[in-house]
Amino acid sequence: MEKNIEISLLYDFYGQLLKEGQQKTVTLYYNDDLSLSEISSQLGITRQGVLDSIKRAEKSLYSYEEKLGLLKRFQETEKGLYEIEELARSLQNRYDKTAVQKIIDTAKSLHE
Repeated sequence: MEKNIEISLLYDFYGQLLKEGQQKTVTLYYNDDLSLSEISSQLGITRQGVLDSIKRAEKSLYSYEEKLGLLKRFQETEKGLYEIEELARSLQNRYDKTAVQKIIDTAKSLHE
C-alpha cells in the first residue's frame, strides 16, 4: 500500500490519539498535500519542526496499529465482504435469486 494512503487510513483510525500539533501537521501534509515549507508558513514553525512533528506522528500511528490492529481488521473485513458478495453472485444463477440478492445487498451495505 502506498505510504500516503496508509498514513491517511491510520490517521482515520488513530488521529484523535495524536497531539493537536501532530494532528494539524499530518492533516496538512497527507490530506491537504501541502509541502513542508507551506505548513511551516501556515503554522509559524520551522520546516524541521514540521518534519519532526510528522515523523513523530507517523511513529505513533504505526505503534497504535501494531498494538490495536484496527486497520488490519478493517481491511480483512472488507476483503471478506467482497468475497461474500462474489460468492453470492456466483450462486445467484443456481438458487433463489431473491434470497441471494438479499445476501448481496446486505454485504454491499456493510462495506459502503
